[in-house]
Amino acid sequence: MVAKFDFINRKSVIQIYDTTLRDGSQGAGISLSLDDKLKIARQLDQLGVSFIEGGWPGANPKDVQFFWKLKEEPLQNAEIVAFCSTRRPHLAVAEDKMLQAILAAGTHWVTIFGKSWDLHVTETLKTSLEENLAMIRDTIEYLRQEGRRVIYDAEHWFDGYKRNREYALLTLKTAWAAGAEWLALCDTNGGTLPHEVAQIVTEIIDAIPELNGKLGIHTHNDGGTAVANAIAAVMSGATMIQGTINGYGERCGNANLCTLIPNLQLKLGYSCLGQQQLAQLSPASRIISEIVNLAPDDHAPFVGRSAFAHKAGVHVDAVAKNPSTYEHIQPELIGNQRRIVISDQSGLSNVLHYAAKFGINLSKQDITCRQILDKLKTLENEGYQFEAAEASFELLMRSILKPGKQFFLLKGFQVHCNIHQEIDNSASKALATIKVEVDGENLLEVAEGNGPVAALDRALRKALVRFYPQIADCYLADYKVRILDGGAGTAAKTRVLVESSNGVKRWTTIGVSANILDASYQAVVEGMEYGLLLQAPQRNKAGIVN
Repeated sequence: MVAKFDFINRKSVIQIYDTTLRDGSQGAGISLSLDDKLKIARQLDQLGVSFIEGGWPGANPKDVQFFWKLKEEPLQNAEIVAFCSTRRPHLAVAEDKMLQAILAAGTHWVTIFGKSWDLHVTETLKTSLEENLAMIRDTIEYLRQEGRRVIYDAEHWFDGYKRNREYALLTLKTAWAAGAEWLALCDTNGGTLPHEVAQIVTEIIDAIPELNGKLGIHTHNDGGTAVANAIAAVMSGATMIQGTINGYGERCGNANLCTLIPNLQLKLGYSCLGQQQLAQLSPASRIISEIVNLAPDDHAPFVGRSAFAHKAGVHVDAVAKNPSTYEHIQPELIGNQRRIVISDQSGLSNVLHYAAKFGINLSKQDITCRQILDKLKTLENEGYQFEAAEASFELLMRSILKPGKQFFLLKGFQVHCNIHQEIDNSASKALATIKVEVDGENLLEVAEGNGPVAALDRALRKALVRFYPQIADCYLADYKVRILDGGAGTAAKTRVLVESSNGVKRWTTIGVSANILDASYQAVVEGMEYGLLLQAPQRNKAGIVN
């Protein structure tokens, strides 16, 4: 087994500053409602992050309402943070409506960002370098006088520092002298490399020793190094990391906290989250991906569904003996789990894993074990993909173990599509006729549907429900088609995946054929067969339905 990390011997504590609700929501394809933001905030609070940046009060009504809601029902652990820029050029700080909205949000902590790069001061703000320093100083002093604690985000820090070191340093020193409690160095354009970050962070700590470790890092992923940059900063002395769950953010995203936290805590010994909270990282990643309505990244480090997936037979055999042979940490430490994948690259160890998972007693000495593996490889060569359709693989195993045992037998089917070329296409229907045999009785049924697959599904249900009433609880939840050999044009072979559900469990089955209706029928039929198998009253010791 992989040795568990010694949680007693730690290095310094790292403050986790999450900006999913502000910086993360700027990612393309993400649009959060007020309810979404509140749900995510509570997930982050349970996860144990130190700071949650909730948004920019005054920038839009939703963010204002968000802070009001959290006043009514405060978070239990995290500090909620309001975000805003420094005052505008040549405007008295007390007259800046943006800062009045910050005060109205009522948060104890405020993050203010200001310009570090002289290019942005002169070209974007169209003001002088001296006025920019005054904007930083006035804003922080004003907020401190109003009883707020301030984190200062030095925007475009690394680009500014590389081009005008003296002025960039002066912006930081001004913010610190004005009362900021944390200074965060931002790689806003995301183009800095880890060795540069390490060197610059070290230089800042030497140049401003009075910081006493109150230095943060905020990195973007435009160069693909956001996580590496944040790690380099921490190893050089930064004690706060700013990032987002799943790396959401503008352009290429922000530093991914789901990758950053395990690396810092499990590999480098820094204290980021409690042990129990760390074990909630994978579930939190998936829950938040559902809330933002983006598919989880199965291949994401640490938290992805395939992060601890093993496919090759040699790997599966080794992992069964000692997981550390192919796993760098125990997946349970971050709330994930090992997954064995079945495919044409599988060996007998993969088959035995799934046999145990399905409650089937098999050993490598059983001739059927080799038969199952050979059949698997043959079908995968024909276009089947059982990795995505475990229910079909279980049915395949059971058919080889006990051939001839079937809930019903297809005798044939026909589908007729009636397409009307009308403005209102609601009249376009498909009609399916199906003939099946159940317990020696032939049944002929007809059903109509919005498409050929729906019609087939309904006709088959009508035929079977008298013999298997439980079929009424099963329904088709999803339907996917992939063309396997596009060069063949309309004669191409198709792969159909059908996801079925009984309201409690979901399962996926597969069909492959040059005829899309035949492929669809295979997948639909196996979906029903598996639903019946789940509700079978008893199985013998080999796992076969009696």
